[in-house]
Amino acid sequence: MFVLTIDQESSRTAGDRVDGFLELLSDTVAAHVDALVRPFERTVGDEVQGLMSSADLAVELALVALRTGEWQVGIGAGRVDEPVAASTRAATGEAFLHAREAVERARSRSRSVPLAVSGSDPAAARDAESVLRLIGAVAERRTSAGWAAIDALRASTESPRQEDIAAGLGITQQAVSQRLKTTLWAEEIAARPLAAALLIRAEGAGS
Repeated sequence: MFVLTIDQESSRTAGDRVDGFLELLSDTVAAHVDALVRPFERTVGDEVQGLMSSADLAVELALVALRTGEWQVGIGAGRVDEPVAASTRAATGEAFLHAREAVERARSRSRSVPLAVSGSDPAAARDAESVLRLIGAVAERRTSAGWAAIDALRASTESPRQEDIAAGLGITQQAVSQRLKTTLWAEEIAARPLAAALLIRAEGAGS
């Protein structure tokens, strides 16, 4: 399983933003509720933690957190003690220990992308971390205009057409195409499954 331990940056100066962040995570989880084994909740201070069975969901939520620019993300992959406790705070197991180690590394000021992965297979965890940090670094360089195009694309419930996205944003189809190309969104979508596959490997045998 996968544990995300996410800690707020600079909470003493920025104020506590946990409640709003929990709402943001809940909105993201809504389409993947079956994969969330235990919901996100505040653990200590301005830190939140959630438990999930899906590596794809772990990747999605980690990138949601990074996009805000306000959170440090630790991902733990491994075994969880059974039966799983009713609350995330009470649950135990290797995955939780790995997540704790990961978030401590994610807090390092030397990291341009505040994310780390730890798992029962250390080599796979390192590889997953490398891919996710690279995706995070690309995303960090996107402009608000680029994100607007991505959000419009993802909000489409049917097969998205650039002409519809362009109409919604009040720009030309060519501008939409250029924005999406500049954001490297297609490349991120292609890399996400690799990150998820590496997280699954990081769980280790018999997780």
